[in-house]
Amino acid sequence: MNQNQADQSIHNSKKNQKNYEKGSLESFASYELSEPVLKALALLNYKSPTPIQKRVIPVIKKGRDLVAVSHTGSGKTAAFAIPICDQIRWEENLPQALVLEPARELACQVGEEIYHIGRNKALKVPVLYGGFSFDKQDFTLRQKTHIVTGTPGRVLEHLKMGTLKAEKLEYVVIDEADLMFSMGFIDEVKEILSYVPDHAVKLLFSATMEDSLKPLMKEYMKKPEFILMESKTVTADTIKQSIYEVSGEEKFDLLLELLIKEKPASAMIFCGTKEMVNVLCRKLGKEQVPTGILHGDIDQEERMKTIAAFRDGRIRYLIATDVAARGFDVENLTHVINYDFPGSKEAYVHRVGRTGRNKNTGMAISFVTADEQSMRKQTENYIGMEIPVAKRANREITDEERKAFFEHLKVKEVKKKKADVFRGEITTIMIGGGRKSKLRAGDILGTLCSIDGVTGEDIGAIEIRDSATYVEIRNNKAKKIQTALSTMTLKGKVRKARIL
Repeated sequence: MNQNQADQSIHNSKKNQKNYEKGSLESFASYELSEPVLKALALLNYKSPTPIQKRVIPVIKKGRDLVAVSHTGSGKTAAFAIPICDQIRWEENLPQALVLEPARELACQVGEEIYHIGRNKALKVPVLYGGFSFDKQDFTLRQKTHIVTGTPGRVLEHLKMGTLKAEKLEYVVIDEADLMFSMGFIDEVKEILSYVPDHAVKLLFSATMEDSLKPLMKEYMKKPEFILMESKTVTADTIKQSIYEVSGEEKFDLLLELLIKEKPASAMIFCGTKEMVNVLCRKLGKEQVPTGILHGDIDQEERMKTIAAFRDGRIRYLIATDVAARGFDVENLTHVINYDFPGSKEAYVHRVGRTGRNKNTGMAISFVTADEQSMRKQTENYIGMEIPVAKRANREITDEERKAFFEHLKVKEVKKKKADVFRGEITTIMIGGGRKSKLRAGDILGTLCSIDGVTGEDIGAIEIRDSATYVEIRNNKAKKIQTALSTMTLKGKVRKARIL
């Protein structure tokens, strides 16, 4: 594909968008998806396809290369995850799809979403990223693997070592491509693509259409379909945006005032530096306002724990640098507060895009000092709208408001996890023994299928850890299997089995 062809395809995509959406299908069932995927979508409360999903799903099902550009929070992950999960063959042992993400948290989040969509097909979705044991990832990859998500550096490391096999790959997704390249991953992505079979479908997803993406499209993609989801503004219409013009000395008092008066159910508060994140955390702590923090100096394990706590509601307010500005998906995040106005117009879009996702409404509040007015104007030009200026209430916080706020903080409404919707449909049993006992997935599957009345359709994903193995059981067979295992040998030994 030459540059003129690429530009013409982009032009045609813009021209045809409205006509396409007018006649597009409204139900996931209309795309002839398999029953296990449709059942998972129903459990996950995917009611109808978003505009980006309506356009992407049919293209992927046709096996076409694709470039899709849509604002953050529009449902891009499910747009590629749904058709890929639908097409994956369970019986194939080697990975059939590879999804590249620019950050560890994104890789984990996207991997989890894909896992849930493919859960009723028992798809295995390992996640590869640095800062975690290479050997443990190698052990996981040596088991049946269907879809791999990961960061470019660690994925490339596994490809070079031969621990990740690419010969059966049928899909490669380059997700958050504009961020991927702005972070300097272009060379790693190109080297990864050199391992991928020529026939594999290449799918590129981005929040913005950058010129830096075009050489990659020209070199590695075959006549890709271009899908550009245009809107009047770069940010989602479901986000109510506002600005407070303040001095640096006024910021903290204004933040505290807004928290007390707004009583956000959950909020992300963005700072420009990790030092300011730490300072703001300490200052709010002195006011008895508990928060979590997220920045690059926090080790990976702690970051993942903080993210999990914020997602399930154990932490209401999260203070973060731009490490959390992209792809960080939290159900019903009500507020984003830019304590420090972002240093780039793109960062603004990605920060505020944490709220107002998946048709939900949200608020994005930004503090702007005199020194930041120029960046504010650049941002407004970029997003295609003038952000309204809010006026600070000219009154003190009342004792009643303060009391109501701290009562609000005491209420811990722990959110349900996505995995919870599968309870009753899928039961997990834990079997004593794992990697150290040299158990393999084939040993476990063979033993369980030898139980009278149990077939391969009753067995879901099998996860082997060092000293324990976790097996998902369908069709209400968990109790039957647990009872049978109490008198059976597995790898020459009777293993304890417990229903979780």
